[in-house]
Amino acid sequence: MTHFALTIIGRDRPGIVSQVTQILFEQGCNIEDSACQILGGQFAMILIIAPPEPVDDIASLEEKFIPLKEADLSVFLRVLKPGGERHPHMDGEMVMISVYGSDKPGIVYQVTRVLGELQVNISELDTKLVGSDEQPVYVMMIEGYLPPTLELDRVEARMATLKQELQVDISVRSITAVEL
Repeated sequence: MTHFALTIIGRDRPGIVSQVTQILFEQGCNIEDSACQILGGQFAMILIIAPPEPVDDIASLEEKFIPLKEADLSVFLRVLKPGGERHPHMDGEMVMISVYGSDKPGIVYQVTRVLGELQVNISELDTKLVGSDEQPVYVMMIEGYLPPTLELDRVEARMATLKQELQVDISVRSITAVEL
């Protein structure tokens, strides 16, 4: 079965999710995975979808999204290579890393650089500004997986050093996965 990545981006307003999912429902597509978020004033969503039957011509599926483009939304549809629709199994301990501090360039880069050096697989990363215009606070939340050979205390030590360099608060905690 062919799977597609569908990305929608546009100025936030009520009803975007409804419009997108109505088109998918009318086409018989199954949403197998999704992420939606407001970034600044823009709404962004990415969906992994599966049509009910193989699609030989991507253009025929793309044309179903013309009403979204006419509503000033950017629409991108991409065929996934086989296996690209499945969430990979991630070995190792799951962790949550939170960062709070004054907004300045380089926070995301510095933290993710260290995590990359440690071979931590980032599965989710969210950032936002909170507080007031006079005193904005930068918040970053990272969910990731430590490689099986990496101990949590080593990540904590590297983040403690970075905390001092960046003058931000960084915490690392283990997340216990619960199976139902």
